[in-house]
Formats: sequence, structure tokens, C-alpha cells
Amino acid sequence: MKIGLFFGSFNPIHVGHLIIANVMQDQTDLDEVWFVVSPQNPFKARKTLLHEFDRLKMVELAIADHFFFRASDVEFHMPKPSYTIDTLTYLSAQHPQHDFKLIVGGDNLTHFHKWKNHEQILEYFGLYVYPRPGSNPDFEHPNVQYIASPLMDISATFIRESIKSGHSVRYLLPEKVEEYIKDKKLYF
Repeated sequence: MKIGLFFGSFNPIHVGHLIIANVMQDQTDLDEVWFVVSPQNPFKARKTLLHEFDRLKMVELAIADHFFFRASDVEFHMPKPSYTIDTLTYLSAQHPQHDFKLIVGGDNLTHFHKWKNHEQILEYFGLYVYPRPGSNPDFEHPNVQYIASPLMDISATFIRESIKSGHSVRYLLPEKVEEYIKDKKLYF
């Protein structure tokens, strides 16, 4: 099977993530999309992240009714900070029957050259790129595919700040994720 890996902090997962994943699975040759919850993104401060198990649980709640989506905690068991190439290499060794592709936003291409072993990611895995507001990537490579999808400008930071301020996040989050956040009093 061809698997799209959608890495992220998912702090929290929101409808923008789900729409992008759905387009990737439905309108490309990907059989499944796996949401890889990153315990620590090397480009983000750790203090802003909820505990990884809460973020994984929210992903599981958000995708529970979608047959072609999976939640992955693979990076929870790897050295931190986690690097994409290490996770791709590990997953390929564990699942040699699958062909893994990396799903990224166009804004990631501006600093993709800073990623650890970015050349190997391109050569052995390849990228499926979705558009991001304000990014106009001019990055050509035979293993990079640009996928037409809605421009999603939904920010997890905006959602966290809205929750903290007592504002509604209805329609920004799946209902089960919103309930989980309220029940556990997260981001308050």
C-alpha cells in the first residue's frame, strides 16, 4: 500500500488537518494517511505542547470514523527531538510492504533544505505538497507532487488562545476533540 505520512504536533488536531488528509487520500494514489504525532518538533519550543498522549488521544478521537486514516505514536519510542528521516527509515524497516510518502505544506519547502538528510527524503520517499496561504513554492524535483487542495489557514495557536480566552472553537475542531479538551480542561 502507498501510505501518506502526515507529521505534526496536532496541538490540537483541527478540521484543517482533517480536510488536507482527506484530500490527500481521496484525490491522490495514497491508500491511507497516517497521522504521526510528533512528541517534539525540532523547530518548535517544547513548552507550548500538551503532553503527547493527550495529543495522540485527540487524533484518535478525530479520525475514529475514517477507515483510511490511522494515528501513529511511532515517534514516542524514538530519540527526541525526532527527525523525519529517522522515522521514515524506521517505518520502512518495520513495514517493508508499504511505500511511504511525506505530506507537507508548501510553506515547509522554504526551509526543507535545513531538514536532516533532506536529500534522502526526496530520493527514497518523496513529498506530496499541499498549498499554504502566503507560500508560493518554486521547488522542482521528480519526487515532489503538488496536490490541489483548499487553502487552509486554521491555526492551532488561534484555537488554543480562543480556548484560553473562553471563546468558541465550534466548527474549528471535531466535536469529540472539543469535548475531550473541555472534559480535561486543556489549554485553559
